[in-house]
Amino acid sequence: MGSMAAPSDAGLIERVHVTEDDNKRIRKKTDKVILAILVWVYFLQILDKSVLGYGSIFGLKEDAHLVGNQYSLVGSIVPIAQLAWQPCSSVLIVKVPHRILMPVLVLGWGIAQAAMTGATSYSSLLATRFFLGLFEAGCLPLFSPIRVAAWYSTNGAATIIAAFLSYGLGHIPSCNADRKSSIFLFVGLVTIVSAPFVYWKLDNSVTTARFLTPHERLQAVERLRANQTGIGSSAFEWNQGYEILLEPKTYLWISMSLLVNVGASVTNTFGPLILSGLNYDKYITSLLNTPFGALQIVVILLSSYLAQNFRLKSPVLLLLVIPVIAGLSTLYAVPRTPSNQVPLLVGYYLLPFLFGSNPLIVSWIVGNTAGTTKKSVMMSLYNAGSAAGNIIGPLLFNDKDKPEYKPGLRATLGIFIALAGVILLQIGNLVLLNKRQERRRVANGMDAVIRDLSMESEYTSNGELGNGIGEHAFDVTDGKNDEFVYIY
Repeated sequence: MGSMAAPSDAGLIERVHVTEDDNKRIRKKTDKVILAILVWVYFLQILDKSVLGYGSIFGLKEDAHLVGNQYSLVGSIVPIAQLAWQPCSSVLIVKVPHRILMPVLVLGWGIAQAAMTGATSYSSLLATRFFLGLFEAGCLPLFSPIRVAAWYSTNGAATIIAAFLSYGLGHIPSCNADRKSSIFLFVGLVTIVSAPFVYWKLDNSVTTARFLTPHERLQAVERLRANQTGIGSSAFEWNQGYEILLEPKTYLWISMSLLVNVGASVTNTFGPLILSGLNYDKYITSLLNTPFGALQIVVILLSSYLAQNFRLKSPVLLLLVIPVIAGLSTLYAVPRTPSNQVPLLVGYYLLPFLFGSNPLIVSWIVGNTAGTTKKSVMMSLYNAGSAAGNIIGPLLFNDKDKPEYKPGLRATLGIFIALAGVILLQIGNLVLLNKRQERRRVANGMDAVIRDLSMESEYTSNGELGNGIGEHAFDVTDGKNDEFVYIY
């Protein structure tokens, strides 16, 4: 179902008729502008974070004299900053216009990334990476999940590009003196020059979108009404924040976010080092991550397609966990010898299945949360869980355990087994919530079961369902709206 409630006067917005052709036209226009921006910005965010792993195979740890778990802490400082900033993100997202906030954040982390070029010590690396995380922290909550899979699949694209960049820049004679700094500077400058473009193209909401005509803006609002979503509010509703803290599903979402991102951080920070432990040189090690990135893209898009096509998210989510457990088991159990390079590579290439989980979790959260403030707080809590997972992941690995990193792999394996258990708990919780909703509807004189429009492949107006359905789509949370149907 929907994720955002509208301002209190949203009911005064003129009702207009929307056909399926109108729906497709508006969706196409929105994707062309807004989705393109989100995809590019998220790509930059992943690229800027992932190049740390490639810097490590080109001498970052040796040049900065990193010992013990210092490299792990350099990897963890970004999510530490993100976690610390989440309370501010919840407020900024509803107080600062998106067209202003997002470009400022993009510019800030681009400068921080470029500054890593001059970071030659443990302390300077911590400082630059801290500010990288601080500016990135406020960006993901701005990404209203328009085609979640599309922008999240840039994880794979960033992995491929980072691999080719490290390989290519490492072969340029003028870059040979400090290959890692060339990589940091290049991706930082690309991010910096992107900030003005984001400001130029971005709009604050569908009600002010310059790429839509005035009538299309009204139709866009109607599309949100049909999905029990809304157009946003500049008021922070404290009662919605309190409501989300009292719901068990909140803590299950946070647990999922934490657990899956432990694995994601491991591959981003230690993936190249795990590959280098298979006795390949640094250039081949870089290129071996390109199939990993391609698999990320395929898994993310395919899993999201299956979840939408079969109108079920949790079964697909559970299926994604199985190959990750198999891959981690292989990397843990198979000895690092030249004769075992193929099975070890196969095990490593099973890990991209974990990247299909995050977009499904995000869309699952959004489909089960209504209310502008409530959705903002929930996404901030999701990001807090993600940040916590990204903090924990690198700290599970220590240089004294290389090249096998068995303690870290064993801990990560246990975490993904726990993830499967949490998913099952959430399914049971949502089933119970829908039973409660049915009882409320009957008590209010409605049918126990109503049609859920949020997973429909074609546009259907609430008005077609009759009985006043959709009148509350803009002004109440899912916990207060007896028309809300929780999705699995």
